[in-house]
Amino acid sequence: MPRESYQSQLDTLRNDVLYMAELVADRLRMALSAMEAKDRSVAMDVVEGDEEINEMYLDLEGECIDLIALQQPVASDLRFIAASFKIITDLERIGDLAVNLADYTMEAERNIFPEVDVQSIGDETLEMLDAAMAAYDTENPDACLEIAEQDDIVDRRCREASQTVVRDLIEGELESGPDEPEIDRLMGDVSRLLLTIRDLERVGDHATNIAARTLYMVENDDSLIY
Repeated sequence: MPRESYQSQLDTLRNDVLYMAELVADRLRMALSAMEAKDRSVAMDVVEGDEEINEMYLDLEGECIDLIALQQPVASDLRFIAASFKIITDLERIGDLAVNLADYTMEAERNIFPEVDVQSIGDETLEMLDAAMAAYDTENPDACLEIAEQDDIVDRRCREASQTVVRDLIEGELESGPDEPEIDRLMGDVSRLLLTIRDLERVGDHATNIAARTLYMVENDDSLIY
């Protein structure tokens, strides 16, 4: 009976981590939708919902600590618990990044640089997060390696997007000589756009971290852990 209870605790931990991932992905999806629609109400829902994610993180942290302290898990179970602990940390940080995106939406005054497709980049990072959690759920090492390769693509897209913004500024955004308040507004919007690109790149990095920890959990392979 004690062994069955212990296995049940491990199963519960996995399910709880997957539920947290669903919540975080939903908040990220909401933040991207709010950004696209300039919907400040949805953005505010993302900001106000961050406390729920933080509380869930602390609860799951406690589950991991209790399993290690009370059950003295064997090596494979210990890797699972440790990986789960690291994964919820990455999920909590993705939740924070979703809040950042929501904040940018509430502060933005206009659309600039329509050629920079942040929505597409955001959708790709969401796909990475979903794939990383599916790999964790099914213990699929091949999927982990594919996610790491996809991260290189996202990094390149983010780098190219940032270069587009900077190049356009240099080539003439300010050539018409707008007044100083207009320059301040433009620079505020540019800063928010660059921060958006940076934060989406970080979402991809955290998804890759999840894949890296899953690969280590399943095969004791630390090749993706940076």
